[in-house]
Amino acid sequence: MKRFIRICGKIKYLGLLGLPGLFLEYRLFDFLWLFWLLGFVEIFYNFPVFLQSLKQLWGMLVVPLRYGSLIPDANNYRCQVKYSLPFKESWAVVNGGVDKKSSHSWDIPTQRYAYDFLMLDESGKSCVSDGNKASDYYCYGKDVLAPADGEVIEAVCGYPDSLILGNGRADCSARDIRGNHILIRHSQREYSLLAHLQPGSIGAKIGDIVKRGQVIARCGNSGNSSEPHLHFQLQDGPSFFSSAGLPIEFENISSAPMSSYSAYDPRALPSATDQQGNYIVRSQSVANM
Repeated sequence: MKRFIRICGKIKYLGLLGLPGLFLEYRLFDFLWLFWLLGFVEIFYNFPVFLQSLKQLWGMLVVPLRYGSLIPDANNYRCQVKYSLPFKESWAVVNGGVDKKSSHSWDIPTQRYAYDFLMLDESGKSCVSDGNKASDYYCYGKDVLAPADGEVIEAVCGYPDSLILGNGRADCSARDIRGNHILIRHSQREYSLLAHLQPGSIGAKIGDIVKRGQVIARCGNSGNSSEPHLHFQLQDGPSFFSSAGLPIEFENISSAPMSSYSAYDPRALPSATDQQGNYIVRSQSVANM
């Protein structure tokens, strides 16, 4: 079934061949337009994810309207709580930073200051073997830690790991782009989200009080994920879709550029000016001290 969905997602673009029908009256062009209808196969196969996409679009409108020119950034916002990294050992930052050049998703203000973490070896690889299985990846199944003291207000578990398609393509087997995830309230206006967790691994429930460094789950590949990794973000409210993302200030961590990072990620490396203060940025190796 999934193969059929992926095929539909590709051949729907044959509908572009119907564009000349706007100017020329040939029934063949009308027929080619029909290929766009295959897009509805993708939509209705995972309709909840389609609805979440619409909610994200709503958030892209609501957050700027709510804050105007005072939308949180590294210059005007200081964390009420300082955070630890939500894992043991050294991991690589593969997405994230506090400016537009290094941001995880700058145009999505709810995820603007999110980070994606995984583990890389000395050659810049994130997995052993061919990487077709989640268990091939170094970070898969690793402990995920509470980044600070707080109360669990959302804990979703039971979604399967997504298929690994390769070449950075994402497959969402879950009915939620976050997959299995935990949301923790650390203060009145600071909530951390940890997403793409391993099925069945969440060890905390709604209402639990967790402590900094406590094991709360394991790293997985659930939700909208191209390979096992940990998505970590800070937001100013409980809603993933309409809360403003917040720049995360860490304490008692080490960070250093990774010499092998370019082997994993061909994008231009962040400059020295992108690596500001207590913030971390893509291409760094980071660990708690």
